[in-house]
Amino acid sequence: MSYFVIMMGVHIEQKSLFAYGINLDNRVRRDNPLRRIAEVIDFSFVRDEVRELYGRKGNESVDPEIILKLMFLLFLDNVKSERELMRIIPERLDYLWFLGYGLDDDIPNHSVLSKARNRWGRDVFEKFFVRSVLQCVEAGLVGGEKIHVDGSVIAADASQASVVRAGPELIAELKRLYGVEEQKLESAREYKYYKRKNKCMLSLTDPDAPVVRHSKQGSDGVSRPRYKQHRAVDDDYGVITAQTTTPGDIEENIQLEPIIDQHEANVGRPLKTVVGDKQYGTVDNYRQLQKRGLNTHMDHGNPGNKKALEMT
Repeated sequence: MSYFVIMMGVHIEQKSLFAYGINLDNRVRRDNPLRRIAEVIDFSFVRDEVRELYGRKGNESVDPEIILKLMFLLFLDNVKSERELMRIIPERLDYLWFLGYGLDDDIPNHSVLSKARNRWGRDVFEKFFVRSVLQCVEAGLVGGEKIHVDGSVIAADASQASVVRAGPELIAELKRLYGVEEQKLESAREYKYYKRKNKCMLSLTDPDAPVVRHSKQGSDGVSRPRYKQHRAVDDDYGVITAQTTTPGDIEENIQLEPIIDQHEANVGRPLKTVVGDKQYGTVDNYRQLQKRGLNTHMDHGNPGNKKALEMT
């Protein structure tokens, strides 16, 4: 038998003063998900969508395409904050490659994202969402005939320390003084059967977010300012096809038909089947969906609802 003698190597760390000819494309592995995303999604469309929102003179903004990619990364990897995203970008070669940055390029301040959201406005982001849904339809990822509906509470960016307690009359006056926008986030006045749940608490930081309790969140099941996101998920591949955000005390059942309408408008196909939990299984919802000729798979919720449904 013969043996080869191999000497153990020891790497001597030495930081290069200059780094010429570094190609990030060679540093990002071929099966990195961002490569596939870059192949199938052209983010440059955003420039035409927001061009009229910028002036012709003055300081140049960060490229809208980069801003949209930054927002995309924030949610793709569930980065906990915009500040954290900007901190980790210089450490992630795949992020730099995806954004089109080099090793020595300056990373934007996190404030560019909030400024862009304010400048672009809600209508622009709704166009982005509808465009994404249509691309999924064209790619065969959305069937459109069967959806699952649900809602999730979202903690507002306001601490519990900002919440004050008082009688309903004083809280109503505080809302008036703080200029609470009743039309913000699909005003509660537009919701049938809506009743404000907590009239004795108000967040001074975010008075538009009702103070509600959510027992499903364990230790977070305390009363705090919250919003609620309602959504429809297509049955084929789990693509979200419709969504809206409301105050946190808006019940899911109130938003069922608007979500269905939005789904059909976004995918351009008639819906056939709706699946939801017991919060959607109200008598009114069953009646309305039967009129629309839709199949329903929703828990009726309680014996009273079941008896009423048997009588219809």
